[in-house]
Amino acid sequence: MGISTDFSVAISGAGLSGLCLAQYLMRAGIDVHVYERDPGPFVRRQGYRIILDRYGLAALRESLPRPLYRLALATGDEPGGHLRFTDSRLRDAFTITFKDEPHATRQVDRLTLRSILLSGLDGRVHYGRSAVAVDDAGPAGLRLRFTDGGSVPATVVVGADGVGSALRARLMPDAEPESTPMAGVYGRSPLWRDGVSVIPDALRTSGVLALADRPGRAFFFTSMRFGENPREAFARLAPGGYAPTGDDYVMWGLLLRRDEVPAGVRGDLLALRDLAARWSTDFHPLIRRLVDTAELDSTVLNLFATGRRPRRWAVPRATMMGDAVHVMPPFGAHGGNTALRDAALLGRRLVEARAGAMSVEEAIAGYQDEMAPYAFRAVDTAAGLMRRLTGGAAAPHWVLTRLLPRLHPVTVPEA
Repeated sequence: MGISTDFSVAISGAGLSGLCLAQYLMRAGIDVHVYERDPGPFVRRQGYRIILDRYGLAALRESLPRPLYRLALATGDEPGGHLRFTDSRLRDAFTITFKDEPHATRQVDRLTLRSILLSGLDGRVHYGRSAVAVDDAGPAGLRLRFTDGGSVPATVVVGADGVGSALRARLMPDAEPESTPMAGVYGRSPLWRDGVSVIPDALRTSGVLALADRPGRAFFFTSMRFGENPREAFARLAPGGYAPTGDDYVMWGLLLRRDEVPAGVRGDLLALRDLAARWSTDFHPLIRRLVDTAELDSTVLNLFATGRRPRRWAVPRATMMGDAVHVMPPFGAHGGNTALRDAALLGRRLVEARAGAMSVEEAIAGYQDEMAPYAFRAVDTAAGLMRRLTGGAAAPHWVLTRLLPRLHPVTVPEA
């Protein structure tokens, strides 16, 4: 299908949702361009692995050319698996089991997925362009302005520029995210050491959230095993595409109270890893080994926030997606899936507007009316789970860390 230029979409932000929307619109023949403030596609870590649920997988299936969707499945880990809630010594409290179905859940590497979403968008993703404002350009549409003084015209502008969005104040003036009391230090460590997995077989297909003996602290880890070597899979299904990694790893995160994070450690990789090591000393030796073997340049700090539901959308031909509108704590694997769901829904509505089924303003309003309920249910669910698992309530914490683990055998011996 040829690209028509009488209807154009400018997307600020080349994260998962922005690229997914670009794929959707380009397949539909709509002129779409993505503007990203980073100078290149892989200049910084943007997360490690992501669990795709039925909404995330459905969004990719609807948005991507078939070979790229098959590539996402091929490079992902096996379907199904478990999420274990344990005490600090890795004794089980309870376990959630995911469906063992190809299109139900799939764990994928976030950078690999981003590279898949970039495939075929040559000339449509522009780096080093930091959006700063949206101006009304009259009947012709809008102009997206950048910090370098330049601007581009567009029929529709989409803010997909993350929790630190520069466009939020203009498009959603009453919806600045709220801080939470929690933060996370994240890292990744090699899965294999001397040919042996550092994760025991009992936890091979499990994500683990280990709750500390004291409330307000926990440690999460899960292994990321590529189903097919990404380089080989890209060569087979997306020739010319770039596989940013191919080594299996363990993604981990130390969850702690924000007031326990010393001032000035953001961006100081050694200080962040030292912080994780210091607060992990009371956990199982397996957890301490993961921190000790972490790749230093992969360590990041995340201060958790929750989005606030907008009461007013200020620019009728502009809207927002993903963390820019509904950031949420990383509990329950909702964030990335909700962002991808946004992209497919907005793509659907814009294609309908381009076909003349409704006006652009009606299409965007319809997207916002449908997106807000499911997105902010996810925000509430993630925030509620965070409070239950890391809050200071003594009784639930005692049940999870003292009572329930006594009912289960030791899963991972400490020797």
